[in-house]
Amino acid sequence: MKFLEQIAKRASESKKTIILPESTDRRVLEAASILEKRKIANMILIGNADEIKKLAGDLDLSGVEMVDPLESDKFEDFARTFYEMRKEKGVTEEIARETMKNPQYFGVMMVKKNYADGMVSGAINTTANTLRPALQILKTAPGTKLVSAFFVMSVPDCEYGLDGTFIFADSGLVENPDAEQLSEIAIESAKTFRLLTLEEPKVAMLSYSTYGSAKSELTEKVVQAVKLAKQKAPNLILDGELQVDAAIVKSVSRSKAPGNVIDGEANVLIFPDLNSGNIAYKLTQRLAKAEAYGPVTQGLAKPVNDLSRGCSAEDIVGVVAITAVQAHASGN
Repeated sequence: MKFLEQIAKRASESKKTIILPESTDRRVLEAASILEKRKIANMILIGNADEIKKLAGDLDLSGVEMVDPLESDKFEDFARTFYEMRKEKGVTEEIARETMKNPQYFGVMMVKKNYADGMVSGAINTTANTLRPALQILKTAPGTKLVSAFFVMSVPDCEYGLDGTFIFADSGLVENPDAEQLSEIAIESAKTFRLLTLEEPKVAMLSYSTYGSAKSELTEKVVQAVKLAKQKAPNLILDGELQVDAAIVKSVSRSKAPGNVIDGEANVLIFPDLNSGNIAYKLTQRLAKAEAYGPVTQGLAKPVNDLSRGCSAEDIVGVVAITAVQAHASGN
């Protein structure tokens, strides 16, 4: 079963409620229609119902809830809550009311108040505009030190990874993690891989060097991150620093890094910075015709996930399904 089919099946079994705040984008409306038809999740669109229906045209949005912040009986409560949360940061009651008119903020507050289980945005908004409300309102999950982002990559006809399925992290958020942050990204990504695939994560900490074949400040950061991750999660199958061929190709792995615990079977690839992670996911998506779902966040108290602005309706469907599975796993 393909990755998305497996995730969609699991999502439909829990039937969580997920918000799509970008109702002015036709792709979002197409995705909402598909999600409702396939019974993957209960969907809420944020916006004016008449305007949504006009843009939707012949799309079937029956069963999709539409919530207009300006007409909602929740508006005053949400504005008051936001004011209380942010007044020490200089937010006035007037600013709080204006902020809650923003679909991004209103949607996250719906998640905060348990009217929904998660939110997916980013088709027309930047990552910053998607995640800022989540960080301000939801904050990080208990025991989590860092919010990071990953892509699930599903490569067709691929012998590597988990039948072509990988997590690439961080490929969407943390620009230049230090060794401590890199170790946290690795550990959280392993947990996420296990959650989404129900299989054993095998984590490769990537570099342009394998086991000291080159030495520099860049490679040393990865070496230190490996040591920290192994100290924090000694039972995790993790190794590095590894070049990507030594991480995913068994013959190269045994040649370049004999005895490494991954043995060329890495399915979680941890990149040393956002430059390399973002470039790698886009190259894989375009050259290998891979499906790319994300950037999906990990470490928030409740799931709010980002999209690439070049996403398709089916990409949105995939990220919503992932979000629903995350919500179910966290007890939301």
